[in-house]
Amino acid sequence: MKKRKIIVIGGGAAGLMAAGQAAAGGADVLILEKMKRPGRKISITGKGRCNITNIAEMKEFIDHFGKNGRFLRQAFSRFFAPELMAFLEQQGLALVSERGGRVFPASSKASDVVKVFQQWLQKSGVEIKTDAKVDLLLTTNGQVSGVLCNDEALGCDAVILATGGASYGATGSTGDGYRLAEAVGHTIIPIRPALVPLEIGEDLTAPMDGLDLRNINVRLICNNKRGRQAFGEMSFTKFGVTGPVILTLSGEVVDGLRRGDRMELALDLKPALDEQKLDARLLRDFEARSKEQLHSVLRGLLPREMIPVCLRLTGIPEDRLGGQVTAPERKRLKAWLKDFRLPVSGHRSFTEAIITAGGVALTEVDPRTMQSKKAPGLYLAGEVLDLQGDTGGYNLQAAFSTGWLAGQAAALGPEPTSL
Repeated sequence: MKKRKIIVIGGGAAGLMAAGQAAAGGADVLILEKMKRPGRKISITGKGRCNITNIAEMKEFIDHFGKNGRFLRQAFSRFFAPELMAFLEQQGLALVSERGGRVFPASSKASDVVKVFQQWLQKSGVEIKTDAKVDLLLTTNGQVSGVLCNDEALGCDAVILATGGASYGATGSTGDGYRLAEAVGHTIIPIRPALVPLEIGEDLTAPMDGLDLRNINVRLICNNKRGRQAFGEMSFTKFGVTGPVILTLSGEVVDGLRRGDRMELALDLKPALDEQKLDARLLRDFEARSKEQLHSVLRGLLPREMIPVCLRLTGIPEDRLGGQVTAPERKRLKAWLKDFRLPVSGHRSFTEAIITAGGVALTEVDPRTMQSKKAPGLYLAGEVLDLQGDTGGYNLQAAFSTGWLAGQAAALGPEPTSL
């Protein structure tokens, strides 16, 4: 039997997995990567450590993708975190699980993940062509039959579109896939940055630039209505806020800002203490250190960088002695510690976003095979799809799983029609 020829556009997580799986299914596979080497984005994920996946149960995992998560059930039922981890370990990559169920290479080197895939693809006979920019998907009688790459027409039996999103453009993710998919009839859900740092108004965060907070609760406030919340770590920057908790909430913030909603973050700096216990703690501290100035007393409650901000927003003089703090001042301080409001004025651009929200409409893709319903012979995988999950290894797993399924299905080819 003649080998099926498959072209994979994009050498990121989804593309590398798709190519290897297609080759394992007996296909002749060519990866077209527009950068000088594949796996550039993998190399910088997880701050260079590569958060490969998460050991959360499937239901919880899918919940991290919001309403679109159910699309992933078919792919995850075939190739999920346990299968991915087993595959990588079989290829010689030792793994470790850390807090929050996050999985990393034991070496803490994202480059080791790329190396494993390159070795696997080399053994599988996959050809990788770099500096290869695809300008067009070619069709014959409504079927995708090849690509136009660097002004050269390359024919094939199937194309796997795995170009990534539009974030971290320096790695090659510049949104090419959306244009290619749209040209063959696909609907593109408007793209926007996701898992992205947020900008805070009123110059509130500049004095706290570089400060990291742990074990705090952040709640989203949209038009004065309480929304989703997240617990964990965050960081202050000159322009605003970032860190795991902020990134988790950022997608909803970006969408709210696009609608023109008033978006705020409410920080509970003492989530382990309810208001009554916090009030008792304040009374105890003020009595025990009644002769000290308030800015000194507050060092037991807050990082040094936050104290001037706290005093300015609560209107309490910094030279007030602990024993002189009035009941109304203590009440204002307690309220601020439990509900420090940060008005969101904007968000950073795609260059600082970890992933892209939006993409190819999921209703136009078969979740059992990742084949396009608009253009037979085209398969789609990874971030080009309208899928976006929380930080914590979820998005890379989705890329690997959809890539695995697309590669397998493309190698098998279309199901024969019954006579």
